[in-house]
Amino acid sequence: MFIKRTLPFILFLICGSSFAQQKSAVISGRVVDDNEKELPGVSVMVLGKQSGVITSDSGSFSIKVPANRAIALVFSAAGFHTVQRNFYLNENEQETVVIRLNKTTRVLQEVIIKDERERRESGLVKLNPKNALSMPSVTGGVESLIKIFVGSNNELTSQYSVRGGNYDENLVYVNDFEIFRPYLVRSGQQEGLSFINPELTGNILFYNGGFQAKYGDKMSSVLDVQYKKPRQAGGSAYISLLEQGAHVEGISKNEKFTYLVGIRNRSNRNLLSSQETKGNYVPSSADIQALLTYRLNTTWQLELLGNFSRTRFSLIPEEAKLTSSVLSPLFSTHLGLDIFFEGREWDQYSTSMIGFSAQQQLNAKVKLKWMASRFENREQEAYDISGAYLFGERSFDKSQPEFGTITNPLGAGVFMNHARNNLSIRNINLSHKGSWDNKSHFVQWGLSAEQTSIKDKLSEWEAQDSAGYTLPYNTNQLTLHKVIRSDADLDITKLSGYIQDNITMGEKFTVQGGLRFNYNSLNKEWLVSPRLQLSWLPDAEKDWVFKIAAGSYDQPPFYRELRRYNGTLNTALKAQRSWQVSAGAEHNFKSWSRPTRMTIEAYYKNMWNVDVYDIDNVRIRYAGNNNAKAYTTGIELRLFSELVKDAESWVSIGLMRSREKIDDFYYYRYKNAAGELITAQTEDQAVTDSVRFDKGWMRRPADRLVTFGLFFQDYLTTNKNFKVHLNAVYGTNMPYNIPGSIRYRNALIIEPYIRADIGFSALLLSDDKTNRRSHHPFRKFENIWASFEVFNLLDRDNTISYMLIKDFSNTVYTMPNRLTPRLLNIKLLARF
Repeated sequence: MFIKRTLPFILFLICGSSFAQQKSAVISGRVVDDNEKELPGVSVMVLGKQSGVITSDSGSFSIKVPANRAIALVFSAAGFHTVQRNFYLNENEQETVVIRLNKTTRVLQEVIIKDERERRESGLVKLNPKNALSMPSVTGGVESLIKIFVGSNNELTSQYSVRGGNYDENLVYVNDFEIFRPYLVRSGQQEGLSFINPELTGNILFYNGGFQAKYGDKMSSVLDVQYKKPRQAGGSAYISLLEQGAHVEGISKNEKFTYLVGIRNRSNRNLLSSQETKGNYVPSSADIQALLTYRLNTTWQLELLGNFSRTRFSLIPEEAKLTSSVLSPLFSTHLGLDIFFEGREWDQYSTSMIGFSAQQQLNAKVKLKWMASRFENREQEAYDISGAYLFGERSFDKSQPEFGTITNPLGAGVFMNHARNNLSIRNINLSHKGSWDNKSHFVQWGLSAEQTSIKDKLSEWEAQDSAGYTLPYNTNQLTLHKVIRSDADLDITKLSGYIQDNITMGEKFTVQGGLRFNYNSLNKEWLVSPRLQLSWLPDAEKDWVFKIAAGSYDQPPFYRELRRYNGTLNTALKAQRSWQVSAGAEHNFKSWSRPTRMTIEAYYKNMWNVDVYDIDNVRIRYAGNNNAKAYTTGIELRLFSELVKDAESWVSIGLMRSREKIDDFYYYRYKNAAGELITAQTEDQAVTDSVRFDKGWMRRPADRLVTFGLFFQDYLTTNKNFKVHLNAVYGTNMPYNIPGSIRYRNALIIEPYIRADIGFSALLLSDDKTNRRSHHPFRKFENIWASFEVFNLLDRDNTISYMLIKDFSNTVYTMPNRLTPRLLNIKLLARF
């Protein structure tokens, strides 16, 4: 249904405007400055169109425009404020106007022209940081943009899965420093702010595969973010129902010192209050970041990047009412689960990071960079929550007094969950990077030494009681359903390095080859990863680029991969390894006078030494063994265009298949004397035979056949200051595994994820200061925007995980845990 409704819009995005012939009128006149002097070379364009005219030496112009409809003309010239005039003309009508442009005192921003190297890189998606500020999203930020391309199944988290991988397979860099995230987080509710502050961001490169040897040792993706370097003093401040923040930036008079500082605070209380589990939610997250640079001379430049963030999550649950419907030709019912809680959960995550770099420009060809960083993460998780539940058929007959209650109980019980978990991770890194640019050769190299200290203490247990019997049932002693106790104190040394060369062969061919190595002192493993990329531009005028990439991508284990389900550590765990190949093309062209870009890429990943995992909400639990092999294959198609000028929109469609096969992964079914299959031997039925079932190839946890993403921007025909932003994500079903079960791995399905968010924004104060008096209260502001956002526009009940419930006959039922319903948000943003 969603695709059917969206298909007409997609066709409109691709095809552009209609073919109908428009009736026209003519607007002519002249453009002058505030001294009535004629202005030549002024751009005169119809708002939202790519074509226009330029004023002559005498400042005059004449332009044909559509008739019988409202249109706007935009007059712009360097050094002058842009002027917009609205018109509504009849067929063949002629209008004569005089336009006055006022001079601006704004400092022109530096224009940075990049070469074609980035365009010829495989798997690269370059993102516009401005879209991260305007896109309506629960979490906001750069990661929300990425989810449009790679898909999503949880709007509450900033994490994302790329080409069948999990969250731990993604690399994130800010100004060449690697960024880490908290590890004990169980659900998106507990997550705080993402490290990346979109207000500070200047450049975003995202690689969804086939990345170069200079990037680290992960198997799925790289997010490479560069914070902007200020060229003048300025800043911003914003406030919304979910988040508040501000930033300032500036440069010294001698242009040697720059500063960029941002502060944010976020609370999801309004968002979580609509969850199915009712209670007192107190989530809060705040951070402060700073980037300071100082240019010693023409050769040396120093940089300091610092961050401190703290997230706290407190929950006193009260009750939860879950409902699931069973519909079939033979049996239909509405199942309900009512839970009444006691207790509290309290979590805290604090992260600090400081990085220092010194960059040396030896000469026009050689650039060297020396880096040192320290990252520290402290996490605490504590909860004591008990609950009494009643499970059965829920009445949905509004004419009856028992509407909404459970009328036919099928099960009842009590559970208690306890945890006291503490984790401390400290990472110290020293590295060197360099490059030599000799036109046809661009050689890059790097060396890194890293010391990681991990101190971990886990204490978790879970008790379950069903119908008065403790599970698992034991007549001789009280047993707990699950117990995890562990102490770990690890010191790990890692050495890594790379060398690569980008070779340009004329204007048509480029070759990029590199070699990467890695050593891990924990498992004493050396890894060498060769990587190769080729690109071909057959015809510059047709503007097609064909790319192919192949290489080895290995992932040494970190903290989470080492830990088994029972809490013990496997310090002998080896790296997960893979060979990957991708091939694709990129084409730039004009579609109805609009710049349009199309990309297509097919890929295949062959993996071995795989550490099998399960995902529950955002928590990843590994088996802690290298006992599986896997593969992922797929194809991705993306189209970027502008429905209206300066408002980029895009569509992304992906097809994927991801499978894994675990060594010696099988189970037995038993037969009684009558040859019937039974689950186990009982007093009434004796086992006489058994049948072995091998699971074979199974769906991986992130397997999803189809993903679809849409980001759309538009504004009023007569006023560019009223805008609309829409993003939509669709993904087919995903498997859900029952942890610890062989027979029921891949037994459950999470239904397709469908979500659309929309935002409307209006410019309250423009950047034209000519009409502001000296005593104007907002005379220092550049502009002020107000936004109104609707999250989950379709009010879709998306499922993130399942709760397993047994009835009185020991039959297991699944109750879905839902994500957020429709929610409204308002935001005010001011720039100065």
